[in-house]
Amino acid sequence: MPCVIVFPKVGPGEDIRLSASTFVAYRECADYAKSRLEGVWGPESVPAFKGGLAHHVFARHLSDGPISADRLAQVCREEIGGSNLNFKMAALSMKPSGLDRVIDEVGALYDRFRRFPTEGFQGAEIRIQVEPAEGVTLVGSIDAVFSDDGGGVRLTDWKTGELGEVREQLHFYALLWALDKGEVPTKVEAVSVRTGERLIEEPDVASLTRTARQVADVVSALRAAWAEQRGIERRGGPWCRYCGLLEGCTEGRAATAIL
Repeated sequence: MPCVIVFPKVGPGEDIRLSASTFVAYRECADYAKSRLEGVWGPESVPAFKGGLAHHVFARHLSDGPISADRLAQVCREEIGGSNLNFKMAALSMKPSGLDRVIDEVGALYDRFRRFPTEGFQGAEIRIQVEPAEGVTLVGSIDAVFSDDGGGVRLTDWKTGELGEVREQLHFYALLWALDKGEVPTKVEAVSVRTGERLIEEPDVASLTRTARQVADVVSALRAAWAEQRGIERRGGPWCRYCGLLEGCTEGRAATAIL
């Protein structure tokens, strides 16, 4: 569906590079997102490392074809060595036995992934970068793009755990696609490889315009906080365990104590 999304005006300020994950993080806790943009990251985690490796394996399958069981461990090591996963593994101080367990778990996920249909596959790990306003760069990596039965495209995001609340992330991807390609994707979906859950959204110009407004509001709020050298709202939740501000955050420590 051809379209032109008019991106709203944003407040003046520093250049900002906003990803789908940071947009979602802002909606969870504004200060968490702000800290990420300032280069303050929480500790690496084994689940995140495993999820990243699984996504590399899924993309390899879609681009190059099925991976036999006897080659999977070697493919995993190749993907680690050729990406930033190598640095993440070093940060985790992962022992060989720990890596073997991760590869076994990725293999179990891959066995499930192989059962998903791949008809209409167009591309994997499609990276998009657009500048809808001066000094504002929106970026994202779409796990897979498929031709849709309706004649457009379907954007797919793989999840290696439970599906959770993913609508805002899907809307951000749809907005990226529309701004870059000049057309609305027919569908955007999130699929849990582990549980089989699936959420499908059918975006339109109205919904993408709302998302563009939300993104512009985030940019304006962050720029104002930096310009005024002030803090921004903090909110506790499950995301706190991965936040680099946890040690000095009352809300975060309370949330992680409950969890």
